[in-house]
Amino acid sequence: MKRTGPDYEWVDTPAKLLKTAEALGRVRVIGVDQESDSLFHYPEKVCLVQLASEDRTFVLDPLTLKDLSPLRPLFADPTIRKVFHGADYDVRSLHRDFGFEVHHLFDTQLACQFLGMAETGLEAVLRSRFQVTLNKKFQRADWSKRPLSREMVEYASLDGRYLIPLARMLEKELKEKGRLAWVEEECRHLARVRFAPASGAPLFMKVKGAGRLDPRGLAVLETLLRIREEEALRLDIPPFKVLRNEVLLALAEKRPQTLKELTALKVMSPKETDRFGKILLNGIHRGMAVPEKELPRYPRSSPSPLPDRVRKRIARLKEWRERRAGELGLEPGILINNTLIEALAVHHPRGLKELVEVPGMKGWLVDHFGEELLQVLEG
Repeated sequence: MKRTGPDYEWVDTPAKLLKTAEALGRVRVIGVDQESDSLFHYPEKVCLVQLASEDRTFVLDPLTLKDLSPLRPLFADPTIRKVFHGADYDVRSLHRDFGFEVHHLFDTQLACQFLGMAETGLEAVLRSRFQVTLNKKFQRADWSKRPLSREMVEYASLDGRYLIPLARMLEKELKEKGRLAWVEEECRHLARVRFAPASGAPLFMKVKGAGRLDPRGLAVLETLLRIREEEALRLDIPPFKVLRNEVLLALAEKRPQTLKELTALKVMSPKETDRFGKILLNGIHRGMAVPEKELPRYPRSSPSPLPDRVRKRIARLKEWRERRAGELGLEPGILINNTLIEALAVHHPRGLKELVEVPGMKGWLVDHFGEELLQVLEG
């Protein structure tokens, strides 16, 4: 792949940003990548945005620019293809931080999955397709640091350079297999993913092992989790770097009342005890003071067992999926996931019109496998 000019163009002023938007507005395909700081700061944020055309790579510094709104029309333009690899997190992040709506998305990782490739990570794919080995040195780097070294920016710019030729290569192979429309539909769904807004659910619902606590322990754990959340925001570090879940679970279970008792548990380092011991004890006391009638309960969902006829349909659908996926050289979950299998078994559509209405149903599945699915459902 021949390129002219410098390896990348650093964009950190409004004037450069406008020129970038103008230049990319004239092309028909753009490679997109981004770097965030989720391992180092809280809340996380996008720290670099990499945009590549056939012959130019732009590395944007949103921490300096602040306002990337000149790029919104570019991302929303349905005539310009945006190529990502593993787009889910990037699409969510770009929408959260900059309000970008992505139209005409193509995800090369999805393409690899629908081609039945065993390894679909970008590093493995570039090594296989372009004999390029990515340097792992900066995979876990703090991209919020400024100034960034030239080596770091060069690393960040590298992925995007290969996305366009990779997409072209994969698109050709998908066409040959008759699966391009499958991937394009999946990409349209992917372009609409968003980070879920705060639900108001207790924080302990996201902690593995919380279900073993009694209601009083849950009240203590919830108080401790809220303290950790406040500290994470105050210190601008991820919650797991403040205190691990295992520490808070142990405190909610044992409920020490003094620093001596807290230290005796040996679940925290001396540094953690010095730093957070007093506020954690205060949190434990607050959790212990929650009135009995206000104590939280861990939801124990016990769904009604599925009728035997539904379970038999599920078994038949899974058997069909294994066989068909094997014939196509796909992972079974790529062909049809368990959630959709259960929805099919429960709704039991009797014809193509009803099949289309099943929640989560994909058009390409109906077009290519609809009649088969209906036959399997009928047994």
